[in-house]
Amino acid sequence: MKAGVLYSGGKDSSLAAIMLGTYYEVELNTFVFDPARLIPTIELAAQVLGFPLRKRVFPEGMAEEMADMVISCRYPNDAINRIHKTAIETLAGEYEVVGDGTRFDDRVPMLSRAEVQSICGRSGSTYVRPLLGYMRSEVDRLVDRFLLVEYGETGVIQNGDYESEIRAAIRTRGADPTSLFPSHHEQSLVVGRKEATTTR
Repeated sequence: MKAGVLYSGGKDSSLAAIMLGTYYEVELNTFVFDPARLIPTIELAAQVLGFPLRKRVFPEGMAEEMADMVISCRYPNDAINRIHKTAIETLAGEYEVVGDGTRFDDRVPMLSRAEVQSICGRSGSTYVRPLLGYMRSEVDRLVDRFLLVEYGETGVIQNGDYESEIRAAIRTRGADPTSLFPSHHEQSLVVGRKEATTTR
């Protein structure tokens, strides 16, 4: 059975994909706002994992709509959650199983129980979050054991996080995104896999 996994190229979604690959035929899905955007670093991360990758495009005008939401709210949480929900709903329309890399201590993006029940009830799909029971410290320990990862601030690390494109859309509206987003937001990008070990 195929599982459509929402994929940024980062450590969390990569680890989730590896876990789901034990039980499902995983297909990675990266969403962008601009259909012309190239994603070579994410493609390489997918190759590292050994799973096929599909680039998908959000509905036209969504980047601008989300930029307006961030500017209106003066914080990005609602917009990021809306974007994430749209991505999951899209995948749920095509796959029997949908997954992502949200963790135990994530706040954004994070779908509520009611949102998950609604999406799954309407689509007939199952939404699986294999890292939901894992705190960040344990995720990082597993990632360090199995993956080679680069880290950096949003806009420096070229992964599939939604934030960089929303920041760009905010700038086109003449606003400064630095006052609307947290000052430090570390991103990750998988660049290789470590050889399997038997260390416990």
